[in-house]
Amino acid sequence: MGLPTSYTQAFGSLEEFFSRIRDAQAPEKFTQQILKDWGYKSNNHRPFIPLLKSLGFLSSDGTPTQRYHEYRNHAKSKEVMGEALKEAYSDIFLIKAHPTTKDKDLVQGKFKSYHNASDNVAKLHTNTFYALLNLADLSIETKKATPTEDNQIKNQEPPSVNAKEGITSELQVSKIGLHYNIQIHLPATKDVEVYNAIFKSLKEHLID
Repeated sequence: MGLPTSYTQAFGSLEEFFSRIRDAQAPEKFTQQILKDWGYKSNNHRPFIPLLKSLGFLSSDGTPTQRYHEYRNHAKSKEVMGEALKEAYSDIFLIKAHPTTKDKDLVQGKFKSYHNASDNVAKLHTNTFYALLNLADLSIETKKATPTEDNQIKNQEPPSVNAKEGITSELQVSKIGLHYNIQIHLPATKDVEVYNAIFKSLKEHLID
């Protein structure tokens, strides 16, 4: 996403505000009236709704998203906020994977250049970000997919034998790491000597 345009001068109230989100029932639509009902009546609180949309807590029409509902789980709220911040403020995390207060000047400079903002506006962006950061757990990393043990075993399964279709013989040259698959289709005959001759030739020329 880059960096959101939303910020608030009331960043000091964000911790309490998100605590209300956890504890209150999710509304059908999150409106300015709900903000007022919760006691956030100042004009400085109005940007809370655009901020929720930037974080993926609300859809464009104000409907609470799955992320909003997951945040209401106290056991997962910090993890959910961490995921939201990494998405909404992705450019910050490209600079610093785990930003701390020591990086404030760096973060503020990024906001200033990205939005072509004044020092004051960039500072408000920064303070909003850090207020949210205090509510997040960034330690949860997305795991990369790795081959499972079952897949590894599957890749090492011995060749199947089917008398009608033929016999697959696998030969390995371990020293140079080559692996060959050879298929031998047996002729339709009742003469056992034909099969004996084929297997004898296979043993002499390929296996031995």
